[in-house]
Amino acid sequence: MSRSERKLDHIRHALSHKRDAHNHFDDIDLIHQSLTDLDWEHLDLSTKVGELKLSSPLFINAMTGGGGKKTIEINQSLARVSAQTGISMAVGSQMAAIKDKIERPSFEIVRKENPHGVILANVGSESTVEQALDAVDMVGANALQIHVNTLQELIMPEGDRDFTSRSKNIENIVRSLPIPVIIKEVGYGMSKETVEHLSSLGVTYIDVGGRGGTNFSRVENLRREKPLTAFENWGIPTPISLIEAENTSKELHVIASGGVRNGLDGAKALVLGAQAFGMAGSLLRTLVEQGEEAVVSNIHFITRELKMAMMLLGTSKLSDLRGKSYVTTGKTNDWVEQRSLRTKC
Repeated sequence: MSRSERKLDHIRHALSHKRDAHNHFDDIDLIHQSLTDLDWEHLDLSTKVGELKLSSPLFINAMTGGGGKKTIEINQSLARVSAQTGISMAVGSQMAAIKDKIERPSFEIVRKENPHGVILANVGSESTVEQALDAVDMVGANALQIHVNTLQELIMPEGDRDFTSRSKNIENIVRSLPIPVIIKEVGYGMSKETVEHLSSLGVTYIDVGGRGGTNFSRVENLRREKPLTAFENWGIPTPISLIEAENTSKELHVIASGGVRNGLDGAKALVLGAQAFGMAGSLLRTLVEQGEEAVVSNIHFITRELKMAMMLLGTSKLSDLRGKSYVTTGKTNDWVEQRSLRTKC
């Protein structure tokens, strides 16, 4: 199967597969503040993720590209939504276009439709410095995501099996590129041990990409003759990944993705230490089923939910959300206790 055919397979299965019954953001309860002295119109949604200055913490996370006409249309629509709403956008893995120039238009369309926005390029951890630079140039990127997806590759019938050079590749790219390099999981989350290892490689930007959203184990199993179903529940949920990252001694710029359903989940992610949060699968489903204007409407609604949470927590700017008190319950609390992790209670 070609890379472009695989991309279309991923889109189809990602839209149809079942989500986890339990979302770990429901294990995080924020502490309500009854009185507020804030004005809705003066709530500030701008944020900084290291060198990146964003008008909103919400961004369209990596989805697709390199799948011919269909993925050109998807990325064109998402780029128009990004431009209209003023939020940033990441493209899907560009390795297909790096290896086959005929696939480049599905990525180049993003910068054409959104010439002034913040765009994130995307390559795998098998990428060389030269390939990373090509990806950045392809979309005029403001930052680069390097996705790490070991389990997905192992389940993927045609996936990689040799990961011996991945850490070195990441280190070389981080030290060579003049823009922020974000290491991104694809739905399996990050432990504090992983975060500390990435820090030792010079990484200062991470997207924890936790379990809870699109489940790539299930997506790839739908493409196998004999599914590896034992690994469909593998991974660290996003809220727990954020707590794990907060329990390292490193100063990092943290992004949350994976199972963020609404603005309240986004607010919880920011309280847990994230500086921005990405959404992908739910926005793609809305685009395919209802069109661009519905995605724009959803983004405005999510923004409203985020501002409501800010008002109810007594914060006029996003940076003040970090460190607000919260309570962990259920499976998340079990994890926190057994891992002896620090929380803000």
